[in-house]
Amino acid sequence: MLRLTEVKLPLDHPEGEIRAAILRRLNIEPEDLVGYSIFRRSYDARKLSAIVLIYTLDVEVRDEAALGAALKGDPRILPAPDSRYHFVAQAPPVLESRPVVIGTGPCGLFAGLLLAQMGFRPIILERGKAVRERTRDTFALWRGGQLNPESNVQFGEGGAGTFSDGKLHSQIKDPKQRGRKVLTEFVKAGAPPEILYVSKPHIGTFRLVTVVEKMRAAILALGGEIRFQARVEDLDIAAGRVRGVVLAGGEHIATGHVVLAVGHSARDTFQMLFERGVAIEAKAFSIGLRIEHPQSLIDRSRFGRHAGHPLLGAADYKLVHHARNGRSAYSFCMCPGGTVVAAASEPGRVVTNGMSQYSRNERNANSAIVVGVTPDDYPGHPLAGIAFQRHWEELAFAAGGGSYAAPAQRVGDFLKGRPSVALGAVLPSYTPGVHMSDLATCLPEYVVAALVEALPAFDKQIKGFAMDDALLTGVETRTSSPIRIVRGEDCQSVNVRGLFPAGEGAGYAGGILSAAVDGIKVAEAVALSIQHDAKGSTIPGKA
Repeated sequence: MLRLTEVKLPLDHPEGEIRAAILRRLNIEPEDLVGYSIFRRSYDARKLSAIVLIYTLDVEVRDEAALGAALKGDPRILPAPDSRYHFVAQAPPVLESRPVVIGTGPCGLFAGLLLAQMGFRPIILERGKAVRERTRDTFALWRGGQLNPESNVQFGEGGAGTFSDGKLHSQIKDPKQRGRKVLTEFVKAGAPPEILYVSKPHIGTFRLVTVVEKMRAAILALGGEIRFQARVEDLDIAAGRVRGVVLAGGEHIATGHVVLAVGHSARDTFQMLFERGVAIEAKAFSIGLRIEHPQSLIDRSRFGRHAGHPLLGAADYKLVHHARNGRSAYSFCMCPGGTVVAAASEPGRVVTNGMSQYSRNERNANSAIVVGVTPDDYPGHPLAGIAFQRHWEELAFAAGGGSYAAPAQRVGDFLKGRPSVALGAVLPSYTPGVHMSDLATCLPEYVVAALVEALPAFDKQIKGFAMDDALLTGVETRTSSPIRIVRGEDCQSVNVRGLFPAGEGAGYAGGILSAAVDGIKVAEAVALSIQHDAKGSTIPGKA
């Protein structure tokens, strides 16, 4: 197979034009082209009058060796690399103990799936409920203001990514094709096949529910075990090594290998780990607000007369501004045609997030507009970032009227430093509702200052971004984990052997795809560790 890159075609090219472009690029006759597949499709919308599609194609031809030699030197024509995933190990015939995975977000789910596929029969523990039961609990908050602290947007099967845009793209380096493995498994579980080749793949919440259920079934069929409402309350650590986990009801599960994939909101777990002496450090994250515009405004700005084209879909954006106070404000988790959602996991605190369905056809576009904060802003303790988050979430709860309604403000009022008293043309998508307020009371002064400067700057890139009636909703505090559970090159905790911190909660990922990739990476490390112990006649958890 040959891989052709930078094959550019008009947005509305006829169906046979890809084949014709291959023949032109390779300078071959039609009978010499055996077949082709699309490896990647993106678009270039810098010229709104002439948006083009850009293809990467894997092509099969007759006499590939001769053709490759004739075209040698063209950087756009290369042998197609092997994009298959290769397992690093298989389980030994006898397992002295089964590995335990804590959490069923993207990281834990893929760590469990890979361990199951390699024959290690993992035990997967989830403090929340199965995804459909969890969905009902989440809707109880959105529709009725009733929060279940153990089953919500943050906790439960599928993790926080289930109630998001379902984005499946990342900028991580991935030479071992782990990301391709993630997308392939999603497609096997019912995700749209197009996620294998579109440049910005996404699934959407309702489709993710079904995908997660099918992945659970695959793990069970391979001998894995998944237990819901099984919160890990403690770790059994002796002589610097994990010996097991203790559940909230007191049950002890013996194991020498624990994958810690708890997500960025498992604050009680972080506290327990700190008390057990696991190496933890504070890390940077970002806080800010959600902003909503009419999706039609974003579409026109990004695509011009091509707005609404089916191959382009709902337009997104990515914005950044470096403010005079030294802070950077940027868009995060942009959800085209989506909704702002209640993402609280603790009583008396308000948190916002964004979500889209696969269709992305809701009236508003929304994105977090956030500002970076660092441990210098919350010094003195590895867990101080959690207290920092809680403080602003509590103020948002108060500003929202003392319920799970979110405080909201029109952009025009926010820029002028005055509270909003009424909505404008942009109606909020957040449920259980908004309370018009002054969002400057819910964020640090330096964050407010950076946002006030950034919004007009963003308006220069997207006309109307700082429109008076655009709506801000607060607060967004869970952009990433406020801590990092320190691990070494072997993915194990630097001071507790057998403990494998993983994913977003441990500080090693951000988003569905990167978290899933890290889950695969850590599963590989667990498999190699167990294999090494077996060869050395070391019984995991007992030596």
